[in-house]
Amino acid sequence: MHFVDPSREVLAETLLAAGPDSPTLCEGWQTRDLAAHLYLRERKAAVGIGLLVKGLAKASDKATAKLAAKLDSPEAYAELVNTFRSGPPALSPLRIKALDESSNLIEYFVHTEDIRRAGDRWAPRALDEAYSDALWDELIKRAAILYRGVDLGIVLVRPTGPRHVAKRAPVSVAIVGDPGELLMHAHGRTRHALVTFEGQPDAVALLQSAEVGL
Repeated sequence: MHFVDPSREVLAETLLAAGPDSPTLCEGWQTRDLAAHLYLRERKAAVGIGLLVKGLAKASDKATAKLAAKLDSPEAYAELVNTFRSGPPALSPLRIKALDESSNLIEYFVHTEDIRRAGDRWAPRALDEAYSDALWDELIKRAAILYRGVDLGIVLVRPTGPRHVAKRAPVSVAIVGDPGELLMHAHGRTRHALVTFEGQPDAVALLQSAEVGL
């Protein structure tokens, strides 16, 4: 089942409901910056590459800031969000469903929550089981990369039973939570992820102070 299209729709609706000037969990970004990022990453190849190549990150950030500055009215902001909602351009490789899924399933979930959880009052969404399973499948593909900077073994555990060893080490910590919450933790939104930890107290403290995510 393909979940990216409905995830894109939810993200677009969340952006529109928040308006251009709302906070997000992305440091230094308001919703207008996040909208610009989402638009550019699938329409400007240089920006998309800049997100992956450290040496090009400054150029990518500059392009995002330049576009965000142009979203100075609700109308301009809504127009850009609705363009994003319409999907990638006709010749984009993201028109290939498998690539779209691997590139955007987690991206759209995390950024939706970046908006929702930036406020003082929020609650986790009740996710369809198949959607949660898809998020889990994508998470375990990249968990080793996301936790590579942590000097511990990491085991991801779903409350329903499945577990995945993301990283092996003499001392490990288990992170327990639903797939969406594990995703938020793995992508550095550690203070906004509803997870629990199992392990030695000093190991848990080390994890809580570690840099997680890309």
